[in-house]
Amino acid sequence: MDELPFLPGNSFKDPMKTNFHRSQTLGYRDGYAAPATPASGIGRDPLVTDQVTSEDPENFITKIPAELTYGRKTKSPPSDFVPAHLAFDKKVLKFNAYFVQTVDESPDEATRTRSVNIYYYLEDNSICVVEPKVPNSGMPQGKLIKRQHLPKNNSGSFWHWKDLNLGITVTFFGKAFRVVDCDMFTREFMASEGIELNETETIPTDPYTERRKQKAAVRSSTTPSTFDKTRQFLEMDRKVLRFFCVWDDRESMFGEMRPYILQYYLVDDTIEVREQHSPNDGRDPFPLMLRRQKLPKDRSNVGSTFPAICLEMSDDEITDWYTPRDFAVGKTIVILSRRFLIYDCDCFTQDFLRKNFGLTDFTPIDIAGKQSEKIKQEVPPYNGFGSMDDSLQSCLSLIPQPPKKDFMKMLENDNKVLRFAATLDSVRAEDKNRRFIISYRLADDMMTIYEPLVRNSGVMGGKFLQRTRVCKPGCPLDQPVFYEPQDFYIGAVVEVFRHRFSITDADEYVLKYMQQRPDLFPESHVRALQEKHLRKADGSGEEAAGVTRTQPYKDKDALLDDVRTQLKRWCSAAKNSLLQSFQEIDKDRSGLIKVGDLKVTCRRASLPIDEQLMDVLLAECGHHSGLIDYVKFQSFFSQD
Repeated sequence: MDELPFLPGNSFKDPMKTNFHRSQTLGYRDGYAAPATPASGIGRDPLVTDQVTSEDPENFITKIPAELTYGRKTKSPPSDFVPAHLAFDKKVLKFNAYFVQTVDESPDEATRTRSVNIYYYLEDNSICVVEPKVPNSGMPQGKLIKRQHLPKNNSGSFWHWKDLNLGITVTFFGKAFRVVDCDMFTREFMASEGIELNETETIPTDPYTERRKQKAAVRSSTTPSTFDKTRQFLEMDRKVLRFFCVWDDRESMFGEMRPYILQYYLVDDTIEVREQHSPNDGRDPFPLMLRRQKLPKDRSNVGSTFPAICLEMSDDEITDWYTPRDFAVGKTIVILSRRFLIYDCDCFTQDFLRKNFGLTDFTPIDIAGKQSEKIKQEVPPYNGFGSMDDSLQSCLSLIPQPPKKDFMKMLENDNKVLRFAATLDSVRAEDKNRRFIISYRLADDMMTIYEPLVRNSGVMGGKFLQRTRVCKPGCPLDQPVFYEPQDFYIGAVVEVFRHRFSITDADEYVLKYMQQRPDLFPESHVRALQEKHLRKADGSGEEAAGVTRTQPYKDKDALLDDVRTQLKRWCSAAKNSLLQSFQEIDKDRSGLIKVGDLKVTCRRASLPIDEQLMDVLLAECGHHSGLIDYVKFQSFFSQD
């Protein structure tokens, strides 16, 4: 079968062949990816071509082993393997070359010489040809041949760096390039590889390119010494004389002295007058009083032969214009029938006038007149409506702004509230039993009064006074004195909008607040509040919860029914733990404990009884000593 030509129909598969594996040609050597030559074909068939290439001609020469003549050679340690793409990374050989291009149908040139750079990349033996761009050349320049392996001949070989040298002609894709020079790195690399470079050549000059360079070269010329507009534009551009002047119009009704800035542009001899506005001057913010233009000294000074009745005056009829010589500190000029006094100028203007006109006196003129007396603002008296701070803002500005607040005080006392219990001091009998909670905010010194809701009392509870600052009675309206924290203590009477409140109690935070500030609160006030809290904690006397404030049930069975109704879901284990807690508190085993301890124990055991029924139970179980019989109290939960 091997003798048959390799044509369709003449090739047959080997039915005995079952292995179609291919040899591995990609691998790693010393940590680098490197290709390997396959040792066998598909299915481990022997390769048709010999593995020895023409690049190793020494393998074809039969030599006598050197060991027979000189003995065994000592092997040197193997060198580290570095692949070509890493060893020659970013290493490029650069050659300067040129090629001659034929120009058809041009009377100026027959050929054109174009210089190029040949780059040889050592990492993969690729070549790139780039032509430097020339401005206004009219030709597509840049990369002529992209980076690739360039064929050297028809036998399949490619250009190698060993084939390149100076003074030779290389042909890439049918275009001949003459190599004339190279850079220093290329010379050192060729010398290290044992290649001697030829002499350096020069690129022939292109006549057409030389003529273009001569035409594009800057020609020098001599400008006439006379001052003309072009020279004025080039020398005086962006140079401006600035004078500070004032228009005194106080002779007319409601006249005043109005400041202006006069700017003289040296580039075209134009003048601009700008207004100077001050805050709240009552004038529209127009920036210009006179737009930039040439300013005549006397616009009406024209010849009598000018037909002004039918023609408008133009710049040709005016012969006398303002110039920098007409301006100086202390002079008065007339602009649009207004007299302007120049009282000062800037430093550049002073240097210009000193250098060109010899002026030396630039002392500013004092134009400050008699200052008018400032009208004193009188604040009207407070009428009592709203707060005084809000009413004062209506007098200070046309659009009232919110009063300024003490933010440091608000940050330090944020969410800090003093709460007091109070009663209404009134002659009316129905107000005797009313109770109130007064909240004093330390952040803004505002008060809030709340009345707890009591069923069947006939009084609608809730917010009695919304948050506001309350002034003390008897103080004048224009100088109010507001309540402060030291005005609240046990027994104090606070009058709020003709309602008198007597303070009877306060929370623990108020007690701590008073103890930390002995300079504001007398010791007697602190002691009174401490005794109040101690009596509440001990549960003695009239402060015992439910002993005197709550009437006992007349029918004991009714009391037991209410207790059983609220204890339906309370398990027996919780009842036993409650009795054990009472016994732990009763150290002397007297069967009596304090009211406060009993309430705390019931609260910890989550006793499902409301406060009103709890007070009734405490009244039933009370002892003459002020303590509570917890055994009797426990019997209410065990009776069926």
